[in-house]
Amino acid sequence: MPNSILTVDDSSTIRKIVGQVAAVLGYELLEAEDGQMALDTLETHSAEVALIILDVNMPVMDGETALHRIKGDPRFQHIPVMMLTTESEGTRVLGFIQAGAANYLMKPFSDDDLTAKIASCLGLGF
Repeated sequence: MPNSILTVDDSSTIRKIVGQVAAVLGYELLEAEDGQMALDTLETHSAEVALIILDVNMPVMDGETALHRIKGDPRFQHIPVMMLTTESEGTRVLGFIQAGAANYLMKPFSDDDLTAKIASCLGLGF
């Protein structure tokens, strides 16, 4: 059974915050600094990943491109993806959902908001 959350963000602070919440929920943390690193991580650890938390604006490969690649790959498309974004434009967020994102969370966010969104994506009763 998958027991890890993969957090993909170029900010080490955001990855640390996600890791703290993941630990409280009983999940291990896998980290990637950009979309390409996330895909590389999935190549070897996809069976462990219960949820991907994916930033939108990153160098090398942005979150939108990574989302399309994840959802376009039959090996990974079953893994729920939650987008983290500073984008507040409704059409952009709708595009993420239409591309297969299970949920999204606007930055900045509180630990409680992050916990609730993760729990929702994982089907946990919080």
